[in-house]
Amino acid sequence: MNGRYDVVVVGGRVAGASTALLLARAGVKVVLVDRGRRGSDTVSTHGLMRAGVLQLLRWGVLPDVIAAGTPPVRHVIFHYADGDPVRVTLRPSAGVDALYAPRRHLIDRLLVDAAAAAGAEVLHETAATQVLRDPTGRVSGVRALGRQGDTAELHASFTVGADGLRSTVAEGVAAPVVWQGMTEGAVLYRYFGDLPAEGYEWAYGDRAAAGLIPTNDATCVFVATSPARLRQLRRDGSEQAFSTVLASAAPTFVDRVAAATPVSSLRGWAGARGFLRRCWGPGWALVGDAGYFKDPITTHGMSDAMRDAELLADALLAALSGSPEAATLAAYERTRDSLSSQLFAVSEAVAAFDWDQDRVRLLLREVSSAMADEVDHLQALPERRTGATVS
Repeated sequence: MNGRYDVVVVGGRVAGASTALLLARAGVKVVLVDRGRRGSDTVSTHGLMRAGVLQLLRWGVLPDVIAAGTPPVRHVIFHYADGDPVRVTLRPSAGVDALYAPRRHLIDRLLVDAAAAAGAEVLHETAATQVLRDPTGRVSGVRALGRQGDTAELHASFTVGADGLRSTVAEGVAAPVVWQGMTEGAVLYRYFGDLPAEGYEWAYGDRAAAGLIPTNDATCVFVATSPARLRQLRRDGSEQAFSTVLASAAPTFVDRVAAATPVSSLRGWAGARGFLRRCWGPGWALVGDAGYFKDPITTHGMSDAMRDAELLADALLAALSGSPEAATLAAYERTRDSLSSQLFAVSEAVAAFDWDQDRVRLLLREVSSAMADEVDHLQALPERRTGATVS
């Protein structure tokens, strides 16, 4: 398992797999290391926004998502406690005529398999345990532990941390937090096999939100509120807490959910404050939740991860081709921060769960504006060419 690479990517979920895919297609010698099994599941909001679907389309992965039976979403319905639902029909734009919410065991596997097909070496059930450094202090790879207990050193010109909130790479390089959120939301969710949804359905009520997300072979139903409130409600059991928050956020969902058949256990997310870390240094970079995490209430984590994967891949390609490393990686960070700041701030505000109905309507318009800016940026990027190589 020892080896020398151009790039080692730690973390094989959406952010890491996408980064490895783009680098491998450009001729980079890349190894992708992930502690999980191929095709394993993980906690997720599932919903891709237009930017995420656009990336899958540009990379040629979207047809596989559709072929796997992921239902198209062409409507978004907003339910408010003080008025009638607001129905928005998705207008075809940027080549995207529908949104999709794939299960994570599907989308992660498709991206990893695409990276492997492009030439990336993939090591599942392998954990990066330590960041390596050369005599100058520059990061030079990772030490890894395989499923059989074997250890190896994977040396590389660049090490990418795509390993989530508790990133081994971010900890190993002591990446500083430059923005720190102050609010957080807690979530309970479950899958139902016979619960029809017209599209993405979002609901906002008394200090709580809820949603219906059509995904592969099921509809995901989530409820969200403050961690303190959810902890209090869970004293009477998680099932009771789920029902109480659902009734607070979306009274019109209650009968629909009660008539449906659950096909999974109840799952939860305790909440975590958002942050933005510095995402590069000598020989290393961060992408996805390792570098930037915001509350999942705005359902945009996967879309941002794919956005930043391309921004980082382009920066690394430039550095590997001889461009000044510090300048190219600093430009990656500036672009990431610029595209993230508005959505980070509005996600913070929604996750406070202290809004009234007028206020939450204004916040959701801000979410829409931030997403439009992101799509405009991605549309302006060059077409991806699978045959390009590093010079």
